[in-house]
Amino acid sequence: MKFLIYRQSKSAMQSGKKNTKKWLMTLVEENNTRSISAPLSWVASSDTSSQLKFSFSNKEQAIEFAKSKAYEFEVLDSHDPIIKPKSYANNFL
Repeated sequence: MKFLIYRQSKSAMQSGKKNTKKWLMTLVEENNTRSISAPLSWVASSDTSSQLKFSFSNKEQAIEFAKSKAYEFEVLDSHDPIIKPKSYANNFL
């Protein structure tokens, strides 16, 4: 099983940064095991391991957990946005 370790991005619907400090570890689906149920048009899956999602407070904890369970993993490092200081007085310089 291969896992992906990443930090969740900010929601586009709000300006807040809640839940962006957690690191998530989710399973990478190698093959598409999902199908559509004909009578109800629900999405079904025969493999429930695709629903696994682990959360950690930092990247090192996630890596240690994956190594302790002998999981194959890939880490996606996120970059923090560069915030330029703005001032109303700069409009008149």
